[in-house]
Amino acid sequence: MWKNTKAVIFDLDGTLADSMWIWKEIDIRFLAQRHLPMLEGLQREIEGLSMRETAVYFRERFGLKDTEEELMGEWNDMAYRAYVSEVPWKPGAEQFLTQLRQEGIAMGIATSNSPELVKAFLLARGKEDFFDCVVTANEVSRGKPAPDVYLKAKDRIGAAPEECLVFEDILPGIAAGHNAGMKVCAVYDDYTKDIDEEKRSAADFYIRDYYDLMRGGKIWKDFCR
Repeated sequence: MWKNTKAVIFDLDGTLADSMWIWKEIDIRFLAQRHLPMLEGLQREIEGLSMRETAVYFRERFGLKDTEEELMGEWNDMAYRAYVSEVPWKPGAEQFLTQLRQEGIAMGIATSNSPELVKAFLLARGKEDFFDCVVTANEVSRGKPAPDVYLKAKDRIGAAPEECLVFEDILPGIAAGHNAGMKVCAVYDDYTKDIDEEKRSAADFYIRDYYDLMRGGKIWKDFCR
């Protein structure tokens, strides 16, 4: 897993932050305010999309008159407080990040979330300077499973694809990492527990939580699947 690894790139939601539950609640509340039904499987349909791509999807699927900017602004406002004060780290994530920093391994975030919410989450937890780069899908032309967000992250870090290890919690994200030519470790999340075996099969490695990667408080370099 660690052979030739010089950079680790994380997705945020469901991977570093235990936040996937928020977005279903926001979708339910958002649609209810407009007297629209919550569609079965909606979250699966928009997985991996950038916030702008999601806004386009909502406008087309629900016939909304709001602009993309208005939709993204409303969602950011609805989620902001939760990202500041309610969203926890995934188990062991904060300790794992500290160990990577001490090992001198470059770190980046490549996420479909908005820059405003990523910044709010990291600032509230004092980790805004932990990462060599933060790339959001709004900065690239295509969201996951396209590799764009991971390719931009590795360029900013200055690493080759084969030197990067990606952590992801959803199938489009796992595919995005592989499409970028990187190794991918799947992370368990309650939100995707129904497809956990598919994630295991799709990824190169799999963990239940970040404590799986540490022994005695240190990174377990001999970790294998």
